[in-house]
Amino acid sequence: MKPGDALLALALQFAMLSLIAVGGANTVVPEMHRFFVESRGWISDSEFADLFAIAQAAPGPNVLIVGLLGWKVAGLAGATVSTLAMCGPSGLLTYAVGQVWHRFRGAPWRAAVQAGLAPLTVGLILASGYILAGAADHGWAGYAVTAATVALVMTTKLHPLWLLGAAGLLGCVGLV
Repeated sequence: MKPGDALLALALQFAMLSLIAVGGANTVVPEMHRFFVESRGWISDSEFADLFAIAQAAPGPNVLIVGLLGWKVAGLAGATVSTLAMCGPSGLLTYAVGQVWHRFRGAPWRAAVQAGLAPLTVGLILASGYILAGAADHGWAGYAVTAATVALVMTTKLHPLWLLGAAGLLGCVGLV
């Protein structure tokens, strides 16, 4: 494949994803995984999970995963094209919708749209978690830690960083 072909594929994929990423880049992680790992075979499951972890660990917006994926495929040009394609269309759409949104701030349909977007975003985030768990967990211990973490986050007020630290400790001692 020629470098230009990869850049065009990245641009088209991320431009499309930018328009459906309601709630941020993390909501389209399953589609990114499908495209990069399953469809194109550009990276493996574990590489995808590693890039996602790096993007989440780094300070900044969750869209950093896009640049890392583009970098992995096509270097600096891939990172640049991917980031611009992910941010450009959604930024322009947000600006246009913001103008209309402000004008109709008292309209009943606006409240209905906002109420409908909340469960959509939650569902997309849950799908992302499911894909990442499958890509990162490679055995019963990993799945058990993931399940326990989800259960504790859902049922307690324990800060997620404590759970992250505990999972990291389990990994350091070789249990996961």
